[in-house]
Amino acid sequence: MLILLPPSEGKAAPRRGKPLDLASLGSPALTPARERVLEALIELCDVQRDPSVPTQNAVLLSHAAATLGLGPSQSDLVHQNAGLRTAATARADRIYTGVLYDALDFATLSPAAKRRATARVGIASSLFGMVRPSDAIPAYRLSGDVALPGLGAVAGVWRDALDPVMRETLGNGLLVDLRSGMYAAFWRPPADLAPQVATVRVLHEHNGTRKVVSHFNKATKGRIVRAVLEHGGTPRTPDGFADLLVELGWDVEVHEPTKKGTQLDVVVSEL
Repeated sequence: MLILLPPSEGKAAPRRGKPLDLASLGSPALTPARERVLEALIELCDVQRDPSVPTQNAVLLSHAAATLGLGPSQSDLVHQNAGLRTAATARADRIYTGVLYDALDFATLSPAAKRRATARVGIASSLFGMVRPSDAIPAYRLSGDVALPGLGAVAGVWRDALDPVMRETLGNGLLVDLRSGMYAAFWRPPADLAPQVATVRVLHEHNGTRKVVSHFNKATKGRIVRAVLEHGGTPRTPDGFADLLVELGWDVEVHEPTKKGTQLDVVVSEL
């Protein structure tokens, strides 16, 4: 089973750690694409090219920030990206933060659940394509909808690179896809894998109305992954995964299978 998570926009920057070594990351077949994205991102963010020409540097900084979708107060993230090759790294499960990761709380999983997370969890990444919780990465800022100069849309890079890697990683197992729409565009499982794909949507029901609420959607997905890892079950079909969620106390509605997989709606009655 592979549980595929979205990344977080916010990341915790480690103070100490070895510099980035792309060759040490899981899925080494992605190394050439990772190198291309990394080089393009650093080139964009290397805005201090000539200290004697501050006006030019300011223009470069403004351009980099605009390309990355950053505001005027986030110039530090541009400089952070410029130093990615020498920046300290830490395990990916310590780098990614935010609502989903707070609810999942890798650090407090039981030892057995941590081992399962290492083997069963993948995290979509604009910079690295996909990483495992134990992969050593630096904090970076690169959203999934960015197009980098000289490279183009990062989503397009990963669409070309991820399919063979994801097929090999998944094998005959079940894919539980919890990615948001932006990161789902990096790789869409083809129709022949549909029987192995379960996508999960969280609906919050209040006064008879159901809707997706971003904050609670993320938190609920984090709690679901935590509960599944602690349980240790390894369902091999979407229906089997739905049964596991019901066993864990969730209210689950299963849609009819399509060429994209089987959608499971987890209905939470209280906000």
